[in-house]
This record gives sequence, structure tokens and C-alpha cells, in this order.
Amino acid sequence: MQSGSSNGAAVHVERRTLLACVFALATAVLAIAQGPRLEWDVFATLPDNPGVAGPFVGIDAGALIVAGGANFPLPVWSSEKRWHDAIHVLPIDGEPTRWRVAGVLPHKTAYGCSVSTREGVVCIGGSDGRTVFRDVFALRCSKGGQDVAIEKWPELPVPLVHGVAGRIDDTIYCVTGQIASELANATRRFFALDLTARETNAEFAWRELDPFPGVARAFAVAAVQHDGYGDSLYVMSGRREVEGKVEVLEDVWCFAPRKGAWRRCADVPRCVMAGTAAPYGQSHILVLGGDDGTLFGRADELRDEHPGFPRESLVYHTITDTWTTGGPSPVNQVTTSAVRHGDSILVPSGEVRPRVRTPDVWRVRVVRNHREFGVANFLVLSIYLLSVVGVGFYWARKTRSTDEYFRGGKHVPWWAAGCSIFATMLSSLTFTGIPSKTFAQDWVYSVGNAMIPLVAFVAVYLAMPFYRRIDATSAYEYFEKRFDRSVRWFASACFSLFHVFRMAIVMSLTGLALSVATTLGPVESVLLIGALSVLYATMGGVGAVIWTDTLQAVVLLCGAAIAFAMAVSGTDGGLEGFAHDGTVAGKFRIANTHWDASSSQIALWAIVVGAVGQNFSSYTADQAVVQRYLTTSSPKTAARAIWTNAVLTIPATLLFFGIGTALFTYYRSHPERLDPTITTDQIFPMFIAREMPAGLAGLIVAGLFAAAQSTVSTSMNSSATVLVTDFLRPLRTCRSERGYLRAARLLTLGLGVCGTLLALLFVDPTIKSLFDAFIMTLGMFMGVLGGLFALGALTRRANGVGALVGALCGSATMFALWRFSHVHGYLYTTIGIASCFVCGYVASCIVPSRVHDLAGLTVFDNPRKEEVA
Repeated sequence: MQSGSSNGAAVHVERRTLLACVFALATAVLAIAQGPRLEWDVFATLPDNPGVAGPFVGIDAGALIVAGGANFPLPVWSSEKRWHDAIHVLPIDGEPTRWRVAGVLPHKTAYGCSVSTREGVVCIGGSDGRTVFRDVFALRCSKGGQDVAIEKWPELPVPLVHGVAGRIDDTIYCVTGQIASELANATRRFFALDLTARETNAEFAWRELDPFPGVARAFAVAAVQHDGYGDSLYVMSGRREVEGKVEVLEDVWCFAPRKGAWRRCADVPRCVMAGTAAPYGQSHILVLGGDDGTLFGRADELRDEHPGFPRESLVYHTITDTWTTGGPSPVNQVTTSAVRHGDSILVPSGEVRPRVRTPDVWRVRVVRNHREFGVANFLVLSIYLLSVVGVGFYWARKTRSTDEYFRGGKHVPWWAAGCSIFATMLSSLTFTGIPSKTFAQDWVYSVGNAMIPLVAFVAVYLAMPFYRRIDATSAYEYFEKRFDRSVRWFASACFSLFHVFRMAIVMSLTGLALSVATTLGPVESVLLIGALSVLYATMGGVGAVIWTDTLQAVVLLCGAAIAFAMAVSGTDGGLEGFAHDGTVAGKFRIANTHWDASSSQIALWAIVVGAVGQNFSSYTADQAVVQRYLTTSSPKTAARAIWTNAVLTIPATLLFFGIGTALFTYYRSHPERLDPTITTDQIFPMFIAREMPAGLAGLIVAGLFAAAQSTVSTSMNSSATVLVTDFLRPLRTCRSERGYLRAARLLTLGLGVCGTLLALLFVDPTIKSLFDAFIMTLGMFMGVLGGLFALGALTRRANGVGALVGALCGSATMFALWRFSHVHGYLYTTIGIASCFVCGYVASCIVPSRVHDLAGLTVFDNPRKEEVA
């Protein structure tokens, strides 16, 4: 017996080695084939040869759990199927150690479905060959995998086998399958279990949802993945019985909990019933196995001559709704489950041909395609970066005072100031964030940019005259004149804190984008952006910042226009295909008509209300923008600068939203060129790196650098401005003008270093949308500043105590929204303005304050005749 066992093991190893060699050769031959390349290797082997089909599979407490299942003992064609109850556990944090049988299931079970949750691996339904179960229980593994506790959960309303399940947020969904042993009993029933009810002691039970809209089926394949708006449950393929005949299915359906509705997706290229699938990256699903049905029903005829199931994986992209091949696979395991582990997918055991199981746990990883940035691209990028540093050196020689350092001596041309406002407000968040947002969703956010020309009226006729009239250097000097010094200090500190975080967010997310477009890693990219921005902003002050912003605006707009043209030309059908595919997919939609303030498909009213608040705060109370009003020679030229920015916003909006749609149509035409390892926010940089010709790619990457540097350098200079003007000068900390200039440069340097170091901590590839992350951060800080300006300019009753109360209430409201609500982050700024304004006004009415001269400080009080703007 031992000899036979040894020979069998040797044969198994030899076959596996030969299989791996053949697979490696096929992969090498097909290296230039379509689609991402998958790397397969055997991660572990179950101790109980010959493996099982239909086990419960999941990961809990750093351990892989494979429980139950069924198999045929050798010789498989003369043996009856056996059902198992053993719970096998393998610790997988680090290198796998060895398997341990950590307990047994309540009864022998196979072909149920399982879902990994924070509460353990939830096992649903199944069968023992005689009875179909409705049992639901959780397997909770102790640390180290020594023991597994079994916790009974609410039963399903019906027995279920060969169904599928998935978890989205705190809800488990279970759909299709059979309610009895025969395929004729396939079902369309759809159930959900809210896990939060378990924690809140509410009624913890399955509820039945509207039936699955496709035909009843069993042996479907399911996975949960993000669809551009939120996580959705994808159900594909399967089989059913119609009038005694088996029909294999290729349709794909998607359930979006945010809508509570299903939609039909692109059919899978071939049937993959009983297969395995798992999400990968932010928008891909890898289908790693499945039976195409070509030999279904011929198992008894073919027996050992059966070749097994098709050894080719498939890849689905949820946003473009396209399929492509994942290349050859060394094995095709059906009737098992795939689970995510780090950057790998584990596929334990399963059936490789009728009656034959495998004990192997295969590990699958996506091999990232790297392309060298090239000498030509580096040359173009270097020329741009050296030009930026040259501007810094030029202005360093011309800067002799803090007025020149902070306001450019009030000699900056209006068109340069306007370009600087435009570049500052655009940033890399627009350069990569808006195209990626449009690629994933639609044009709904473009309505927000349409509010900028409207808010420009407020900036020209309300905000700018106040600041010019008092000859301000810091926007928050107005707050002291209108309220008191404590409000000025609060606003200045809030602004500085916001811009340090803004620098960190911009640099970290730009670093992630550049890591795709160049050979630089995220850390190196962050350090390069930070170092160069610190260099020219510290030396040249606002003059260097404004003129580099002007250069950067030209570079990024030219680069974006070229990228748009190339993406459209690469789309099947060119411009006509761009228009057709974008329209059919709803990518040009500009309005969602509903009243839900928390929906990821943001409503039109929320866009309008949110954009008005964001732009009102930015153009009235953001030092980075207000400072540009003060660098020109007169109110008339300052107004021209504001209108220049407003005019530039219109073509820029069309361009960057157009790029997002062009990227969608391009990759819908060429889904094989998508990379599952990148984030959605990296889609534009990936296009630049892999689809653009040498030289042009360098220009557009320079545009990406430009967008980041314009924001970062502005944040450094404007934060240093308010710290010197609002803190150091009132406290008389320096003895001379040269001392204040030296302090300004040191603060600029220090703020840049702090922002860069914080950016290194913020590098996070799991963020779904940098655009959303920035909008939320903007609302957390700028809503209060906009509220303070409105409170001061639009009321006569408000006072210093009331303004501070309003600011604190606004800040608390922002924190509560972020921590305890699902309100869309786009509304944060407007809510912050409203809460600060209302609470501040009410507090001012309650708390009396000394009356002081308001001449020229509110819209109701005319300035004194001697005041000159």
C-alpha cells in the first residue's frame, strides 16, 4: 500500500510539473496576446487526497478555511460519492505553515455557498446528497488557526444548494440555486441578510427581495466588484433544465444595492457554469474556471478520456462592460470558490474533470505590464522642470520685500493672474481626477463647473472690492476689521491646516498616478514634486508661483488636448464611435433627477447647491485665490483676472470631461489594454504611458507635474502669507522687513516639507476616487471660512463672539457629517457655510457686542470717501 501510494504521489508530482512547464511555454508564446497576463502557481495542497468539490471556502483571522465538500474515492468510476464534514485550516499570514483539522461541520455538507465577513466565514445551505439544507452558520477561526468555533445564524427561508452569494458593505446577498436536489428545481429567489441588525439587536433574519430577473438557474458564478458608482453583485452563466433538457447559460446580470435593481450586462464569451470568479483591482473580475458545457452529459461515455474543462481564464471590466481573455491556465477547477488574499487569488481544490478532484490550492496573480518611460519623454519632462526652476531663480533676484514676495509688488499682469487662478483651482485633481470620474461615471459633475462663471460675479462685485479697499495682504485681515483678531486667527489657522492637507492629498495621489505613467514610484514622485515646488516657491515667492502657474496652464491644456485627440482617434469609429459609444453607455448624462442626498449617483440639485457653496468659499475666503486679486495694479485689472479664469474654465471643462469619455470609448474598443492592477484614478496616466508616442507622453506627464506643482506651490506661498501677515506681524516677532522676508521663506520651506512628509503617509492606492477625497476635504475646512465671510459681508448684526460660535458649530457639523452620516461629500461646503452662518447670526443676536464702525465692511455700509481701493 505504501509503495502504491508513493508511486501515485510521484505520478501526481510529475504530471503537475509537466503541466506547469506546458503552461509556462504557452504563456511565453502568448506573451503578446490580448488581455492581462495571469501568473499561476501551487500555493498549498490539501492533506486529504484526492481533494473535494463544493467545499465552503473563506479567510478568517489570517487563515484559509476549506470545510466539507464531496469526492469519489479511487477508483472514481466504481466508487460512490462521499460527503465530508472536516474543517481544514491553513494559516496564510506570511508563508503557509501546515494544515490542521480544526473541527467538523454540524453535518456533512457540500455545494453550499460561503462569504468571508468580519464575523467569520458565513456558510449558507448545501446538501449531503439526500437533503438540501437551509442552515446558515459562521465559522470563526482562532488566531493561529488552532480551533474553529461554529455560530448558528438565521436559516434561509428555503433550502438551497448550488446557489451563489456575495457581501456588499454590511449585507450578504444570496441568489439562484436549487431548492431541491434536481436541476428542475432551480430558482430565481433572492435573499438578503443585514449584518448590522445582528449588532444592534434588531430582527436578525433573511428578507426576500424581488426575484432575480434572469431565468431560474443553478451553478451560476458570482463576484462583487465596483461598477464606477459603488459595489455591485455580478451573477453570470449557470445552467437550467427546460422540458427535460439542460440549457447552458451565458447571460450576466448586475445588482446595485444603491438602486435596488438589476441590469443586464454583456454576455460572457462562453458558458462558465460552476466556475470560480473573484474581483481584482478596482473594476475587474477574473473568471478563473468554469464548464463551457460542450461535453456536458458525456461523462459516463468519456470517463478517463474526458479532457477536463477549458483551460482559459476570462477577464471582465465592470465599467466598460467588456470581456477579454486572461490567457491560458494550467488547470480549471469547478465547483469550488475563489478568495482574495492580498494581491493574489486562492482557488482551493475543486473538480478538474468529472469525478476527479484536485487537492491543490492554486494561487493566481496578475502580472503588471511595465513600459520604460524612454529617453525622449525624460528629455521633454526635464526641459519643463528646469524651466520651472529657472523661473524661481529669476524671481528670487527681484524679490526684496514681503510685499513683492506675497503680492508681486502689485505689478502682475491681469492675464497672468487669471491663468494663475485657473491653474490653482484646476490642479492635478482635475487633470487626473475628472477624467477618471467621467470614465467611471458621466458628465454630471460638469454642471458644478458651470457655476464658476456665475460665482465670478460674486467675486468681482462683492469679495474683491472688500479686500482691495482695505489693501489686504491676507484675506483674513478683513475678518479682524469686521469682527476681531480671534476670528482672524481662527480663519488663518483653519486655512493653513487645510492647505497642508491639500498639499499632501495632491502630492500623494499625483504620485500614485505618476507611478503608472513613469518609472518613478509613488514615493519618488512625491519627493520630486515636493522638492521642486519648495525650491521655486521658496526662492521667488508669489511672482514665481504666478508665472510658473501661467506656464503650467499652457502645458497642461496643450497636453490634455493632444491626449483627447489621440483617445478619440483610437476609438473604433473615431469621432463617430466616440459619440455613439458614449451616448449608448450614458456617458454624456449631465443630470440625475432624484432627491437622495447620499446617493453615489449625485443628483442635479446637489451638484448645483454643492458647487455654489464650494466656489463661493474659494472665490471669497480662500487666500490662495484672494491673493491673486491683490497682485494686480487696480480693481479693474483684478476683475479681468477673475473673468479670465471664468472664461478658461469653460473649454477646460469640456476638455477634461471629454477626455474621460474618450478614455471610456477607447478602452471599450480595446479592453485588452486595461490593467487590472491599476486604480481607476490611474486610467489617464496609464493611457499616457502606454498609448502615447515618445515625446508626447513626456509633454503630457509634464502637464501632470504642472497641475500638481501649481497647487502645491500656491498652497505653500499662500499659507506662508497668512502666517506672516496674521500672526508674526501683529505679534511684532521680527525687527525688520528683511526679517519678515526671511521668515516668509523659512515658513514656505517648512510648510512644503511638512506637506511632502504628510503626502508620503497618505499614499493609499485603495482610494476609489481622488476627486471625491479632495471634495470632502475641501468641505471639511472651506465651508466654515465661506460662512464667516458671508456672515461678515451680508449682515450688520454679526459680531466676533457670534462668528466664533458659528465657526465652531460649522466645524462640529462638518465632523458629524463625515463621521456619522452618508451625505454626499459634494454638499459638505454648502452645509458648512449654512451652519456657520445661521449659528453665528443667532449667537450674535443673543450675545451683545460693542458697536464699531462698519463703513465699507458690509454690503449695507458704504465705504468712507477717503478710502481708496
